[in-house]
Amino acid sequence: MNVNENTMLLGTFVVYFLLAFIWPTVRVWRHTGRSPYVLPSSDDAYGFVTRSMKLIMVTLLGYIVFQAIWPRVVLDCVLFQADTGLPRRTVAWIGFGLALLWTLCAQCQMGQSWRIGIDKKLATPLVTSGLFSWSRNPIFLALRVCLAALTLLQPNAITLVLLLTGEVVMQFQVRLEEAFLRGQHGAAYTAYCARVRRWL
Repeated sequence: MNVNENTMLLGTFVVYFLLAFIWPTVRVWRHTGRSPYVLPSSDDAYGFVTRSMKLIMVTLLGYIVFQAIWPRVVLDCVLFQADTGLPRRTVAWIGFGLALLWTLCAQCQMGQSWRIGIDKKLATPLVTSGLFSWSRNPIFLALRVCLAALTLLQPNAITLVLLLTGEVVMQFQVRLEEAFLRGQHGAAYTAYCARVRRWL
């Protein structure tokens, strides 16, 4: 992993953050006048998952920034290294690109229904077309691909922990959201679940 690739990785994640979170947030806020962020700090399962997801995102960002500025320190601190030849890196970068395109497409298809978290105060339409006809959770699927691509690109203890903890937290998050959507949309959501798989 060279300095240029570290900088490129940082740039990729900055672009991903801007296009996947900031841009849709502004878009939804402009059209609805409401923040799409619904992230409670309650002491229940949902609050715990929310705090865990925040911690993962902050750790991920910290790791990406740190390895771009001090790559040698990161390499010295990890527990193991695997071969990162051209095929492995190529697959990882393809994964990042596909995840970004997949996320942007899914967010556009969600329109004003896009949220980060569960908005119990505002009913939104059930989106079942486009990418949502293939996956019930395309955006979370893209996040899983991103973490897998990062681990493939930099296979070390830090990225492996991010991958595993992210996987567990997202599995809980989607189930909480599914329970909410089933309560909000009833039979329509049950029928949707019967047609479309949770992931792909």
